[in-house]
Amino acid sequence: MSSALRTLVFDFDGTFTDIEAETVPFQPAMMSSVADLLNRDVREDWAREQARIEHAPEQHGWVFDGRVVAPATADPYLLGNAVMQAIFDGAAILRNPRTRTAITQALYTNAYEQTLTAFRDDALDVLEAALSRANTHVYVVTNSDTQAVTRKLEKLLGPGTAQRVDVRGNAKKFWVVEPAIASERFNRVPEMQRVPQLVRPIYLRRGKYFEALHDIWERTKTTPEETLVCGDIYELDLALPAALGATVALAPRRNTLAYERDAVTKANGRVLATLSDVKAMW
Repeated sequence: MSSALRTLVFDFDGTFTDIEAETVPFQPAMMSSVADLLNRDVREDWAREQARIEHAPEQHGWVFDGRVVAPATADPYLLGNAVMQAIFDGAAILRNPRTRTAITQALYTNAYEQTLTAFRDDALDVLEAALSRANTHVYVVTNSDTQAVTRKLEKLLGPGTAQRVDVRGNAKKFWVVEPAIASERFNRVPEMQRVPQLVRPIYLRRGKYFEALHDIWERTKTTPEETLVCGDIYELDLALPAALGATVALAPRRNTLAYERDAVTKANGRVLATLSDVKAMW
């Protein structure tokens, strides 16, 4: 164990949850919303675009505010967003990036509210181990809604214990913007990272995510070097923390891409075999 680690930061969806099980209602809900918006059946469009994206996962991504900010196939949430974007492109609607962002976020939120609660088999063990570690701060930083994630954690841990996990929702890890706070450390983060397997860059300067992390470090009086960040998508969860100096761990997914594994290794992080293996890092 590393006595230097005083702050543990976890992603939520896909990291603690069984994402395939919890998202069973997600795609139908999102597809229904897109069909409602276009006023036509989109099942054939959806199947065609999903097959195209899954055929070459390294070539496609989730587009937010005009940039590819995550791999499209990392989980059903991102895949649903990418398919939705492709259908909108084909229909030549919502061409203004700001308008599209607002609409797609609303449709995503509506579909997410219908998801189930399903955890990885070792989620409880990992959280209990983290909470039992003396002088350690435990956080969940997630793009999802704070209250929705808190309700799910209460089902896993019980209301009393769940209160000991500080949940920071709506982290906007996908938003490539400058932070609202001045930081010399953030100023040293490169604009982008290139990896051999991708034709596109990985954008590192995600100011909203940095604001969430910075607030944690301010409140806990800790530093990135004293922090472990664990997530299941390198680009969203780990790339910025690694650039800031944190230790990172990639939780396994069914379809983790080769470039994610390589990037974590090059950042001196660890690609876990199972989520439980993260316990050996603190």
